[in-house]
Amino acid sequence: MAQEWNIKSRGHACLLCGAPFAAKQPCISALRESEAGYDRVDACAGCWKAGGRDWKPFSEWEGVYEKPPAAPKKEPVTKESAETLLRRLVTMGDPAMQNVIYVLAVMLERGKQLIERDAKPQADSTILRVYEHRASGDSFVVLDPRLRLDQIGDVQRQVVELLGGTGHL
Repeated sequence: MAQEWNIKSRGHACLLCGAPFAAKQPCISALRESEAGYDRVDACAGCWKAGGRDWKPFSEWEGVYEKPPAAPKKEPVTKESAETLLRRLVTMGDPAMQNVIYVLAVMLERGKQLIERDAKPQADSTILRVYEHRASGDSFVVLDPRLRLDQIGDVQRQVVELLGGTGHL
């Protein structure tokens, strides 16, 4: 796989028939493996059930379409949140940050911002976890490095330093 992590935004129309989604409309979301990483497919339930695909999804889940939230007002002094840090680290794609990315994803899951949609065990005993952002519908593929208990303290310190602005990327 060319890229281990990525963020994919929710589609606003069915990728199969092209019809725009209505608020609260049931839909199916899926991730498909490609040469470039993962492609996200969002489809209305009827089109998805009709089939006609010549590929098998890496992961799929049912959901309800939510219109994107209004853009928040820009603050003059920005502070890094766990979510903005996670997005920045995922976009960077630095394998040295995989433990931090995983801990941030778990923090956001416990804070009810992310929903785990799937978990795919890998041959190396790691797990690829598929998360969906509750508000925006963005999907994240995060490597669960299977941290040992004696590693968690160091990773937590690194997360605190990065969130506090004293850590270095």
